Amino acid sequence: MKTFKVLGSGCCNCNTTADLIDRKAKELGVDVTIEKVTEMGDILGYGVMSTPGVVVDEVVVHAGGTPTPAQVEDWIKA
Repeated sequence: MKTFKVLGSGCCNCNTTADLIDRKAKELGVDVTIEKVTEMGDILGYGVMSTPGVVVDEVVVHAGGTPTPAQVEDWIKA
């Protein structure tokens, strides 16, 4: 099971990112865990300066702006 963390304040783009990850995982039939990280100290601990950020299994894979569905699919399949 992959663990995704969506880093951000809980803004619209952050929620959209979390929803996109959830939707794509269900489409692909893959079990994932999605955690929303909203504490600024925790976000900066990942080195992310622009949100939303996405961390997959403790590796930052995206920062700033909503990822594309194709990007999310690649992360899930990897």
